[in-house]
Amino acid sequence: MYAIIKTGGKQYKVAEGDVLNVEKLDAEKGAEVVFDEVLAIVNDGEVTVGKPFIDGAKVTATVEDHGKGEKILVFKYRAKVNYRKRAGHRQPYTAVKISGIQG
Repeated sequence: MYAIIKTGGKQYKVAEGDVLNVEKLDAEKGAEVVFDEVLAIVNDGEVTVGKPFIDGAKVTATVEDHGKGEKILVFKYRAKVNYRKRAGHRQPYTAVKISGIQG
């Protein structure tokens, strides 16, 4: 059984026991979060698709950790003008472990 959920402007395919990094959530470590924007659920080949979300469906997860992703470099450059700027960015994330799918 797996579900497609939407959080942080992205869609994720999740199953029970999965650990995934999502956009930073405002929740303490060890807290339980509920994702109620469930787009689809597949259970033993039976597919349920929402319009756009499934009514009454939810995915529960536990917050495992907070952190920052890999550093990416942003480099701006203009030819023949001696203009160069370099900056780095690390996107914050929240690691969650999926504990249940209802729907």
